[in-house]
Amino acid sequence: MASFRIEGGHQLGGTITPQGAKNEVLQILCAVLLTPEKVLVHNVPDIIDVNKLIFILSELGVKVEKLSSNSYAFQADEINLSYLESAEFKKDGSSLRGSIMLVGPLLARFGRGYIPRPGGDKIGRRRLDTHFEGFIRLGATFRYNKEEHFYGVEAKELQGTEMLLDEASVTGTANILMASVLAKGITKIYNAACEPYIQQLSKMLNSMGAKISGVGSNLLIIEGVDALGGCEHRVLPDMIEIGSWIGVAVMTRSEMTIKDVSWENLGQIPDVFRKLGIQLEKRGDDIYIPQQSSYEIQNYIDGSILTISDAPWLGFTPDLLSIVLVIATQAKGTVLIHQKMFESRLFFVDKLIDMGAKVILCDPHRATVIGHDHQSQLKATNMTSPDIRAGISLLIAALSAKGTSIINNIEQIDRGYENIEARLKSIGAKIERIEN
Repeated sequence: MASFRIEGGHQLGGTITPQGAKNEVLQILCAVLLTPEKVLVHNVPDIIDVNKLIFILSELGVKVEKLSSNSYAFQADEINLSYLESAEFKKDGSSLRGSIMLVGPLLARFGRGYIPRPGGDKIGRRRLDTHFEGFIRLGATFRYNKEEHFYGVEAKELQGTEMLLDEASVTGTANILMASVLAKGITKIYNAACEPYIQQLSKMLNSMGAKISGVGSNLLIIEGVDALGGCEHRVLPDMIEIGSWIGVAVMTRSEMTIKDVSWENLGQIPDVFRKLGIQLEKRGDDIYIPQQSSYEIQNYIDGSILTISDAPWLGFTPDLLSIVLVIATQAKGTVLIHQKMFESRLFFVDKLIDMGAKVILCDPHRATVIGHDHQSQLKATNMTSPDIRAGISLLIAALSAKGTSIINNIEQIDRGYENIEARLKSIGAKIERIEN
């Protein structure tokens, strides 16, 4: 177990380039199983969750070649399906939530896919029903071993169909989409997620020979094909990391430029930060954040308190609500944060309260934040990272706090952020990794 020691209260400044999008690349890497031909993937972030998935792919028999620090070649021409029922796979797969997306491509190409109950963040219930109900609609047989928490789907042939997803799940949509591209006939997926991650996956699959229309909408239409070929794909910059760097700049009252952010794929993110009073400038494809000594939360036009909540795309991503909450602790004004999707994601606010933040946890989904307007600096403390997004939020709070903070369980942060301490040091942060 490792920890961060952070000496807070220092102004930072400089230029940061965001890593590749974690939530996109996990889908993209699973999609390499759909073809025996070589697939090149660029802008792959060097983070724990991605490296775990690459390891699982290699154990499954995928030939993996690292071309450069963030580029790989994958070729799934000799797959070892017996690994799927091994004790090793049950251990490897259970430690990674994204491993669930192996099932769709394996089912499509090999007629069977298995997965142990996947792990990941402890942020509340994250059910898998959408995935498996979709596979069943395509003609697969489902089974579940309760003793081993092991899921399986099998089918001699998948048949295109129409389905209405019970929720616009990103990973569920990705999994069903990957299963559908090799199914016989036409599949229509209503209430499909339409995040940039899904759009990127769809574009990649089409470049491999799939026939997917409706990309970017909530209705995906897939005309099944007999086989897919190789391709070359570049992963988008990580919008969650971009929001995290905005949080770093604002909380430390620093001037910062975030390079190559792919503005057209940020959705409501810039506008939500502006509602908190934060100045953001679009400079080409960069975000420039000037030094701000104060920022004021907007009220609604009738004077009532602003609510910031998550919603399926094009709504605001739930992964940035923790960052928004931390930023609000030093804003001028009050805001209600409503985390609709996960019932345990706001529990990290007790550490912010320990640091002196004025936060009222109304219930597991809602927190009211009364900003200090930088009149009362947060105080350093010792804390533990419960999940990726809460972990980076606590790190941002520590960077702004007076004194030296310790954050334990930073493996959670490493799951989603590449080489975070070196990148923070490059803009002036006083941070040290401690191996316990």
